[in-house]
Amino acid sequence: MISILLWVINRNENERIRTTLISDALWVEQTLRFQLSTDEDAVARLALDHGHHEISLQQLKDRARIHLQNNPEVLRIMLFDREGRAVFSVPEGIAERANEPLSAPGAKATQATARPSYGPLYRTDDGDLRADISMGTGNDGGSISATVSIKSLVARQIPWWITEKYAVQLVDIDNAVLTEKTRVEPADADLTHKISFDPPLAGAWLAISPYRVSGNFSHNLLVAGILGLALFAVFSLIVLYRNGLRRQAAETRLRAEMAFRRSMEESLTVGLRARDHDGKILYVNNAFCQMTGFSAEVLTGRMPPMPYWREDRIEETLARHEALKNGGLKVQSFETCFKRQDGSELEVQVFEAPLIDAHGRHRGWMGSIIDISDQKRAAELARVQSQNLQRTGRLVTLGEMASSLAHELNQPLAAIASYAAGSLNLLRSDNPDPQAVIAAIEKLSLQTERAGQIIRRIQDFVRKRDPKFEDVDLASVIVETASFLEADASNSNATIRVVAPKGLPPVRADRILMEQVMINLMRNGVEAMAGPSMQRIRLEVELREEEGHQVIEVRDRGAGIAPTVSGRLFEPFVTSKQDGMGMGLNICRTIIELHHGRLEHRPNAAGGTIFSIVLPVPAPKKAAAE
Repeated sequence: MISILLWVINRNENERIRTTLISDALWVEQTLRFQLSTDEDAVARLALDHGHHEISLQQLKDRARIHLQNNPEVLRIMLFDREGRAVFSVPEGIAERANEPLSAPGAKATQATARPSYGPLYRTDDGDLRADISMGTGNDGGSISATVSIKSLVARQIPWWITEKYAVQLVDIDNAVLTEKTRVEPADADLTHKISFDPPLAGAWLAISPYRVSGNFSHNLLVAGILGLALFAVFSLIVLYRNGLRRQAAETRLRAEMAFRRSMEESLTVGLRARDHDGKILYVNNAFCQMTGFSAEVLTGRMPPMPYWREDRIEETLARHEALKNGGLKVQSFETCFKRQDGSELEVQVFEAPLIDAHGRHRGWMGSIIDISDQKRAAELARVQSQNLQRTGRLVTLGEMASSLAHELNQPLAAIASYAAGSLNLLRSDNPDPQAVIAAIEKLSLQTERAGQIIRRIQDFVRKRDPKFEDVDLASVIVETASFLEADASNSNATIRVVAPKGLPPVRADRILMEQVMINLMRNGVEAMAGPSMQRIRLEVELREEEGHQVIEVRDRGAGIAPTVSGRLFEPFVTSKQDGMGMGLNICRTIIELHHGRLEHRPNAAGGTIFSIVLPVPAPKKAAAE
């Protein structure tokens, strides 16, 4: 393979050298021919001017002298008459050529030529090679002859850069050297290029040969360099080919990725919108167009205000856009209302994130728009259903508390009956004591008010109303709920122990809803401990403050919660009781979350379960503090 490569390189190099040689040989030939044609033109002009008698002999001599000065290869110019005798010679005093003086027949032969012609080559005694250019002068029968030194022509007209590369020779048909311009180094005869120089010089050939390259080291170094470059070129081609394959594969993957991302964008139900800093829309996807009813062509490039903005919210939207620009590079979210092309409205949730280009520059904002109209309706429906469910739960709880309610009302009613009977007895006596009657009636009035409070509390408990948040003392809620359930606990052979320190700050809550939660948790604890045990079991309810929160713990000593139910205890219709509905704890958690708190449960180390309510304590108002 290397041999073939070297052979190819050598052949190409030889072809290059030969091509260059031919090109330079043609250039040398054209240069010499051009100079000879210049001398021919000078002879022709002199002959014509003399034949037409347009100039005098002196002017003819002057022109001949000027031509000799500008063209040193022309040694002399002579004018002959009809008989072949020399009329003048420039320069003067130069004799006829020694070997072959111009004879009368030769001069007469020249007189008949109407264009310049070359005589045979001849060599002088000093070895100079010359040729004569002659032309007749016309009607007078004379002629003009210019003697050209071929050696001087070759020496002067061939530039140095040619002789630095080539040996230039004029040879005859037998390859005998007529004249040459060479260096001392031998030429490479194998690469000699010959061009016929006849005409104008009869039997002459122009031979050009490049000089041989001396020394094997430089040649080997050149070949090694060429071979190294060739190997590097092959390696580069292989690398380029591999890079081309990788690039093609990368472009294929990029096209597939772009098509995939485009399909994802078109398949998204979330609207995408890209805007610059001035609010001009740069891009919208298909989902956004479907949301608003406007096409991408209509929206792309649009400046605020946008056609999907509500007229009554334009100022608000522009203010939000300014706040977005001044808010820094952070994700922002807000809810707003868009107007579709058909005039209908839709509620949307907008998430705005910084749009960063490939160079890390902040180009604008990328918005993700979610249609929350259905969620809003579903949330409102869920809220209404939750309220109805809470009311139903309260009614169920009220039914379950019927015996406790009867017991609670029996005390004030019995007291009322007793105080009424005593008052009647005092009034029927002979000497009634007014103060005793007044005291009895006052006590009767207090018991009547107590019974009314019980009735009103039950009415508030079951009445459908919106939550009323106010400052509530949780300790009083726990104590009142415990006293309300004391009868039920006693029937179940249990007692309720309340640990609720006074002086804790109030929390923002709905008192009726908190009473409902506490009734559910305490009743569940009492029922969990119900059984044939002869010992009275104690349900513990503790209130304490922890790191800006108030915590209520309800600890029972029952059987605990089964692991299969523990993880789903707060889900609807999940219960650990045989006759339970599975709604009480779900309602309790909903109420606590409404108060921005949390309801949790964990096993009690002493047996049973601990339910924990954690509610936030509002920060004290500065104005109140001041």
